[in-house]
Amino acid sequence: MSAGWKFEVIQETLKEDNLLNISMLCETAGVSRSGYYRWADSEALGEEREKKDREDFELVLKAYNQRGYSKGARGIYMCMLHWEEPMVMNVKKNRRLMDKYGPICPIRKANPYRRMAKALKTNHTAENILNREFTSHGPG
Repeated sequence: MSAGWKFEVIQETLKEDNLLNISMLCETAGVSRSGYYRWADSEALGEEREKKDREDFELVLKAYNQRGYSKGARGIYMCMLHWEEPMVMNVKKNRRLMDKYGPICPIRKANPYRRMAKALKTNHTAENILNREFTSHGPG
């Protein structure tokens, strides 16, 4: 179980009453003071990361809709590489942003006629030259 709720209680207590110090509250809650500060700093970092992800997703969306059809993560990567100002963004990041914000790549359906043609194909059998006479009657 994470200690996040303890950190939230400490933060709320500090907002209400300025007479208490962080060291005492952390000791009472059974968490480290450095852990509390890391948790408090991570909120700001999370907001920055979310803002950067949103900006990057705008680029991904531009590449996704380019040329009138949607693409997958690898297609987006290749599309971004061929822009006038090439944008290098890892395929894994493209995939993560697509999972996070929702655009999906349509999966191409298999051609049913190809499977039928393969099943009906009979010209791959070899011609019976020996007429099933496998015994030899001497050299030559």
